[in-house]
Amino acid sequence: MNVENSLDLDWIRSQFPALSIEVAGGPAVFLDAPGGTQVPQQVVSAVSDALVNANANTHGAFLTSQRVDQIIAAAHQAAGDFLGCDADEVVFGPNMTSLTFSLSRAMGRALKPGDEIVLTYLDHDANFAPWKALEETGAVIRVADFRREDCTLDIDQLLGLINHNTKIVAVGYASNSVGSINDVAQIAAAAKAVGAYSFIDAVHYAPHGPIDVRAIGCDFLACSAYKFFGPHQGILYGRRELLERLRPYKVRPASDEPPWRWETGTQNHEAMAGVTAAVDYLAALGERLGETGARRQQLQASMHATSAYERRLSEKLIAGLLDIPSVEFFGIRELERFSQRTPTVSIRVQGLSPRDVVERLAELGFFVWEGNYYALNLSERLGVESSGGMIRIGCAHYNTLSEIDRLLAAIETL
Repeated sequence: MNVENSLDLDWIRSQFPALSIEVAGGPAVFLDAPGGTQVPQQVVSAVSDALVNANANTHGAFLTSQRVDQIIAAAHQAAGDFLGCDADEVVFGPNMTSLTFSLSRAMGRALKPGDEIVLTYLDHDANFAPWKALEETGAVIRVADFRREDCTLDIDQLLGLINHNTKIVAVGYASNSVGSINDVAQIAAAAKAVGAYSFIDAVHYAPHGPIDVRAIGCDFLACSAYKFFGPHQGILYGRRELLERLRPYKVRPASDEPPWRWETGTQNHEAMAGVTAAVDYLAALGERLGETGARRQQLQASMHATSAYERRLSEKLIAGLLDIPSVEFFGIRELERFSQRTPTVSIRVQGLSPRDVVERLAELGFFVWEGNYYALNLSERLGVESSGGMIRIGCAHYNTLSEIDRLLAAIETL
């Protein structure tokens, strides 16, 4: 089966009610996926149903509370299938940032002066600031740079920073700004070799490719359902033995068993219902592609197929942008290297501020972002932070080639 041509885009687009929104007399074009994807109707319905029929707290003797317990169990299993881990290795929280701060504080309890933490300048600040804050323990922060010419991580420099004083290595799976994908398995192995913890921020990568935490070999990996067609809900994978060993900050009545000891306070139960629905949507897409196995296998089939289709979108988008003389392009541009990037690009347009560009595109119905998208270090080191950052265009598998053509034509008119 040619996965590049196997997606039923009519069916896919029919699942997302937001795609019917109109601007300037035509359908809106959602190219803001890195900031948050749209959601299928079954996610909307699952959230609504939870609020109507399961609006209670946990572990009660009555019906709606029992339904909440079922929602929570189902969400942990769904997220485990999505990430390739067991249900009790999944921790839910408000968002990836909050979960990372919570985990970093727990890890900080064991740090001593002189211990080292390795970070990168390519990451979203949610995978930088929580770890840098541990300088207050006396930890030493080491930061790997990226190559300006293609905005890819200098992995040789990063590996050279890892030594027997290293206790934590935190990197992104893919850049939320320029789309560069990192070799996280190699980095996790290097951390393991010196007895350090590895933490992977997979927020941006999650909607664009299959994730297998066992194959990566990482200790922790975080993502957000809001970025893979679900509601605002952070998700953290942690190896069971580490979730048991590390001491989180928590209230005394909370369970001491993982993952509950990490899920502080009352959780967002309706969002958990939405997570299960988002995973089931992706599994249904895999089933439509002919995968009849378990949900995990359907998810793998779905993500491989959408990744291949999104590469076609990237090829058209990037080739078109490079043909516009006034566009300055950041990141990987060579066709043969597109397996090393997601369908997210950042650009600038000569003579116009990023805000001017996105406002004019918004008037035409194209939804794109501008600024630093919280990848502050990258924006500063590229020298664009003081002048408004960059313009970010990010595709998802519900986008079409014709939408890319229309966007390119609109940019040319600027």
